[in-house]
Amino acid sequence: MDGTIHTQPAAAPVIQALRNIGYKSQTAIADIVDNSIDAHASAIDLKFEYGDCDGDGYILIKDNGSGMDNDELQKAMTIGSKDPREERDKNELGRFGMGLKTASFSLGKRVSVISKKNGILSERCWDLDLVSEHNKWYLFKKVPEVILQQLPNIEGESGTIVYIDKLDRFSKAGTSSSLKKNSYFAKIKRIREYLELVYHLLLNDNLSITINTNPLNGWDPFLSDMPEAIREKIIEGEKQAFRVNGKRVIVRPYVLPHPSNFNSTEFAQAGGIKGWREQQGFYIYRENRLVTFGDWLGLFKKESIYDLVRIRVDFLNASDDDWKIDIKKSSISIPEEAKENLESIGRFYRQISQDIMLYRTKRASGSQTKRAIGTLNTWELDNDSNHGKYVLNRLHPILNEILANIDDETTKQFKLYLNLIELGSPMNLFEMEHLIQCEEESFDLKLKNLLVLIAEELLKKNPDMPLDELVESLMLFPQFETIGRIVLEKIILKDVIND
Repeated sequence: MDGTIHTQPAAAPVIQALRNIGYKSQTAIADIVDNSIDAHASAIDLKFEYGDCDGDGYILIKDNGSGMDNDELQKAMTIGSKDPREERDKNELGRFGMGLKTASFSLGKRVSVISKKNGILSERCWDLDLVSEHNKWYLFKKVPEVILQQLPNIEGESGTIVYIDKLDRFSKAGTSSSLKKNSYFAKIKRIREYLELVYHLLLNDNLSITINTNPLNGWDPFLSDMPEAIREKIIEGEKQAFRVNGKRVIVRPYVLPHPSNFNSTEFAQAGGIKGWREQQGFYIYRENRLVTFGDWLGLFKKESIYDLVRIRVDFLNASDDDWKIDIKKSSISIPEEAKENLESIGRFYRQISQDIMLYRTKRASGSQTKRAIGTLNTWELDNDSNHGKYVLNRLHPILNEILANIDDETTKQFKLYLNLIELGSPMNLFEMEHLIQCEEESFDLKLKNLLVLIAEELLKKNPDMPLDELVESLMLFPQFETIGRIVLEKIILKDVIND
């Protein structure tokens, strides 16, 4: 084209940049597995070989998918072979046309692919040592003979094998800090657990994946594989749907039973690869493939009373731009159109988890009734507090019995003492928001009224107490120290001394 210059980026620096996109080993393997699934494979076999020494072995991924002819393989091995803006087939997992290359490069310096379609074999090989040596995009047309000798046969008329070696990233082969054998296989165990979660819907359907001949079993975060006694206590919320940029999003909330319903083995299994605390939150699925999980995506904080909540969210590959899915398919960003819906759903089911954890109640997901108060619990969360503050249960029958048998003045002083117990509880003292010095205009009204009551009681006992001494005494009370001397003096002068 006139007025333009055709340029081609230097190969070596671009390749090194692609190697540092940020893949973890498990996300890289999953990205390659995605390609096999897109090729309609029903069986995918992974093999991890440590090698003779220092982890200098190989990773092999074999599938029985539709395979590629010579032109298709050439395109698949070309950097950036697919425009992410193009419309894709329904259920297709790929997006950028980069996954095979970038994922493989993040594991090792050489990737060889041999594919069969209609009984005809095609092959290609990237060797990054060659690319770096010449700073050119040199792609081998043939796989080296030393590799071909190690490859299994592709049975039937179609299928593909991806073979990755020179594992400088995966096992630090060829470096002074190469992985020891036990660390190598511990890494493979983590990959297995990750794949069992990410593909659990497909594994429980018609997909088979093995690692070193051992079949993977899908792990369902919503516990469909648990004993019936546990399953029947799971609260499955109403399925909800809304649209983002005209495209449908489906939400299915789940609240798991209280931990007391599990034995130790079941409890560990239900905690998954992250453990209970880290498993709470949203589970975002794209074409039945889990993208991100155990995350409130910036809408809420993780706290133990919400450990029971797991919310499934499904969108289609046509919504990739809306959710800003990354090249690794391991993170997303919530569209603005979805935030209000997800926040509302999350808040509702977090409240149910809180009720179950604190009061052992089980509320129907559609119920609009007030929660049942656990009248024998001594502490409860203050629903009027935004900071998870704990208060004493004023409906406790023993407390009500005491209050019914004392006079009004004693009742007043006793309730004041209960307020002081609440202020000094360790849970409330260590809430970070309570440790920050507050401004007068943001001062909590309940706390202010309590401050006035305590100041009045102190002055009753010692009417001649100087203002400085009164302020010093009040600042010794838990949480009053954050108010600040000047604000304390203003409140005492206005609402106590000049009253």
